[in-house]
Amino acid sequence: MLPATLLPMPVRQQYPCPFKSQRPSGKHVMSRHMRFRCIVTATLLLGTLPPPLTAQASQLPALGDAGASYSSQEEFRLGRAWLREFRGHVGQWRDPITQNYVESLVARLVPNSQLSDVSPIVTLVSSRTLNAFAVPGGVIGLNTGLFLWAPDEDAFASVLAHEMGHLSQHHFAREMARSERAQLPTMAAMLAGLLVAAGGGGNLGVATMAGTQAAAMQSQLSYSRRYEQEADRVGLQAMARSGMDPMAMPRMFATMQRLSSMQGNTPPEFLLTHPMTQSRLSNTTSLAQQYQTGNHGDSGPEYDLTRARAMLAMNMSDPASVRIRLEQDHAHPIALRYLDALNDSINQRTDQALATFDQLAREAPDILMLPASAADAALDAGRREEAVRRCERILRLTPDYYPARIIQAEAQLGINPSTAFRSLRTLSETHAEDPDLWNLLSEAAGRSNREDWGHLALAEQLQLKGDIEGGLQQLDMAEKASQRSGDYALTSRIRERRQDFSQYQQTLEKFR
Repeated sequence: MLPATLLPMPVRQQYPCPFKSQRPSGKHVMSRHMRFRCIVTATLLLGTLPPPLTAQASQLPALGDAGASYSSQEEFRLGRAWLREFRGHVGQWRDPITQNYVESLVARLVPNSQLSDVSPIVTLVSSRTLNAFAVPGGVIGLNTGLFLWAPDEDAFASVLAHEMGHLSQHHFAREMARSERAQLPTMAAMLAGLLVAAGGGGNLGVATMAGTQAAAMQSQLSYSRRYEQEADRVGLQAMARSGMDPMAMPRMFATMQRLSSMQGNTPPEFLLTHPMTQSRLSNTTSLAQQYQTGNHGDSGPEYDLTRARAMLAMNMSDPASVRIRLEQDHAHPIALRYLDALNDSINQRTDQALATFDQLAREAPDILMLPASAADAALDAGRREEAVRRCERILRLTPDYYPARIIQAEAQLGINPSTAFRSLRTLSETHAEDPDLWNLLSEAAGRSNREDWGHLALAEQLQLKGDIEGGLQQLDMAEKASQRSGDYALTSRIRERRQDFSQYQQTLEKFR
């Protein structure tokens, strides 16, 4: 087994239920297993294609070649290095059920977002503030506070579509091409500024991104506004072609403006890095009206269910306020009952919670988050065998549903660590960017007497969170353990990963 000092903390102690404890700052703590990133392929729902751009619509700028002097490979390398640094500095909400839902929306938008050269990765930031951002390499970040202010699925998706517009048009690379001519910062410096802004630095982050030359500040901000308009246009196209209501975007922007006026000198973080003007709002409204097809129908209760989940995690001490907000926004009735079941689970009324989850699942059998939530509640109550059985029922029908797979693996960890180890190894082949899956795998390896894999998994977790030095130390121990066990194929893999880690380290230095 791994030495006790090297074993990760038991998962359920390290990550208490998000609804049961608070960070000192007041931000919610992640669930003991609600910290896994999941990737799903959603069925594309195509609506009628929007009409071609009119003369008025063409006033929203298309700023030349979407490519630039930075290659897509360079963007990807810098963006994914940025994500590693970001994970090490900013608290994230890792709920597999919520992550699955958000990534299904992204998957629905991708084919219509001109994103043919990148596979997006979503990170959920644990913050009540309203913010979202896009980083080269396909990184889309959004604060959990977005759930508070987006009243429906299309409004929420409009923010995702806008950020995907930034990615598809390579705005960072194009800004760098301009900045190089103006002797402004490199892409790494711009991304470092975004790290500050996305982490809550607000104006400091904007100032960092704009550079130190005061004479260039206004030009930088003006150009940024033109990029925002282009991202609006591409995002509206993607929404219309994906069967969503384009008018949700200007409605969401108007909500942000109202919030900004209420907050006075402290507008939403989103507006600090995404400047909003009345003319931009008017142009976006006009274009959205032209793209409207009337073919967007009822999206169902999934967004309201996910929103209830996120809002309760941010308001554990006052669930009544969550219900009031959902009712004000005319949430689906199922979401209100789902909220009650979540609250019952929090307060250890497990049988009552499971009965409600099961009844909802019978009423809406196509919504997998309902039986997954029941399995989650059973696991939270320490009913591991029941959690495994519930996940098995889900996976018989939908084998690739990631929340059920990860809940099942964590439940197995307390029953049969070797089974959990095999399951998690398989998942790591398709979810290699998930630091928390590697944490679970390290735990399972330690309990299964696989010291070599335990160190390797811990190394992967550390490097994904920006601690390359710690990861390299774990790789050294993993290599020695693999040689002792005679697993020379694993030894070879570890040596390859050491080379990769060294490359990651070189790139990360650009942000420090």
